[in-house]
Amino acid sequence: MLTVCYPHYLIKSVVELSPERLRALGVENLLLDVDCTLKRYGMQELEPEITAWLEKIKGEGFRICLLSNGMGPRIGRFAEKVGLPFVAEAWKPLPRGCFRAMKEFGFERDKTVIVGDQIFADVMAGRFAGIRTFLTTAIFPEEEPWYTRMKRPFEKVVMRFYNRKFPDGVWVDPKSRKKRGA
Repeated sequence: MLTVCYPHYLIKSVVELSPERLRALGVENLLLDVDCTLKRYGMQELEPEITAWLEKIKGEGFRICLLSNGMGPRIGRFAEKVGLPFVAEAWKPLPRGCFRAMKEFGFERDKTVIVGDQIFADVMAGRFAGIRTFLTTAIFPEEEPWYTRMKRPFEKVVMRFYNRKFPDGVWVDPKSRKKRGA
């Protein structure tokens, strides 16, 4: 039952996603959440290490689309600043935004992952869309709006179950009992 809430992979930051790791997993396309995944909620600037990571990933030929529940004008300004396409008002956890981005940019489902900091938005949207999910540690979650912060205690409960079941942070497909990558 909780499977829809379980990320396929756990990471502390997007910078852990090296081109080599992504290629080993068969990933060509990334749907990236914006707030608290790439940057602090109220900021428009990226930390230098995130900027360097984005440039490296783009330079290695990976296709990226920003995917956010944020409003179009705010996300659009940020997307323009970092030079990436975007889908705003994605309505995560519904898969609508994932499907829209994959269709609009020609991303194949089995070669696409979603990366975000929220179980009840990013992970569930990815699961519902049938794509693999990376859950990152949130960047300054105390700066998030109240409606996001109120979900965090419930995420901790889900993660307690997840960590008991998958202590190495890699989801195991219960049907095949095979790890889905590392």
